[in-house]
Amino acid sequence: MSTDAIVLLKEDHKQMRRLFREFEKAADGPAARRQELVTRIIEALTVHTYLENEVMYPQVRELLPDLADDILESYEEHHVADLLCAELADLDAADERFVAKTTVLIENVEHHVEEEEQEWFPKVREALGRNQLQEIGERMIAMRPDAPRSPKDPKARRSARDAATA
Repeated sequence: MSTDAIVLLKEDHKQMRRLFREFEKAADGPAARRQELVTRIIEALTVHTYLENEVMYPQVRELLPDLADDILESYEEHHVADLLCAELADLDAADERFVAKTTVLIENVEHHVEEEEQEWFPKVREALGRNQLQEIGERMIAMRPDAPRSPKDPKARRSARDAATA
C-alpha cells in the first residue's frame, strides 16, 4: 500500500464514489438499505474530512502559501458536508427529505473531489514531491484508526470548527 498522501486521498474518493453509486441504486428501495448506506457514507466522509482538516490541508497551506485560497475553499466545502452529515445522522431514511438531502451531499462532495483531483492535487504533487507526500501520508495512516467516525464525535466537531476558523 502506498503512503503517498494524494494516493491515499484518491483511494478514499473512490470508496465514496462507490458508496454514492450504491445509494443512488437504492434510493427507491427499502428505507433500511438507504439508512445503512448513508451511515457508511457519513463514516467515510467523517474520517476523510478529519484527516484532510488535521493533516493534509494545514501541511499544504504551510508549505504552499499560493494554495491558501484553495485550502480555505476546501475547508468551507467540508463544513457544508459536515452539516449535511450531521443532519442526515439525525434523519430517518423514511423521511421525505432523506433522499433529497443525501443527493445534495453527494453532489457537493463530488464537486469538491473533482476540484481536488483536477485542480490542486496536481499542483501539490509537483511542488512537494514524493518524500513530503509520503511523510504526510504516513501521518494520515497513523491518525486514521483514531479518527472520528460520526459527526457527533467531539473530535469531528472540534476539527470542523477549527478548520472553519483556520
